[in-house]
Amino acid sequence: MSKENLTNTEAIKKIKELSEKAKFCMFATDLESLPITSRPMGLQETDDSGNLWFISSDASNKNFEIKEDKRVQLFFMNNSDSEYLSVYGEATIYKDRSTIEEKWSAMANAWFDGKDDPNVSIIRVEPKESYYWDTKAGKLVSMLSFVAAAVSGSKTDNSDGVEGNATI
Repeated sequence: MSKENLTNTEAIKKIKELSEKAKFCMFATDLESLPITSRPMGLQETDDSGNLWFISSDASNKNFEIKEDKRVQLFFMNNSDSEYLSVYGEATIYKDRSTIEEKWSAMANAWFDGKDDPNVSIIRVEPKESYYWDTKAGKLVSMLSFVAAAVSGSKTDNSDGVEGNATI
């Protein structure tokens, strides 16, 4: 697997691509306590600045933990294409009407009584450090490479994969 560190525009592009393709992540809070508290969260969007947006209940433990310590870690997995992304960042909670209106999704009705529900909040995660693992050729080609190596008794060089920091 080769190493390719990305910065600025290329980093934002990679974070956006991998996070939006995965759609869900494990959202970890209270990073100083062990075991780390995490829960699955659906991503609303990754904006053009690389910020990741989520809809959350203001009454959730996650929100209480963010109010105590804004540091969070997000783990995205797209197993079907062997793509992975880890994002460490700072979370900000929004309760204002304009942000809720802008970020609201009809899918959130499954958890809330509409966008006017008093518990609706929006979380923005601003990435501070990100790391990605990606296959250039996709899972099928990677799998064929591993199978060929196993059958022939040789070692695979993992040359079709790339990993690195994505620094905004």
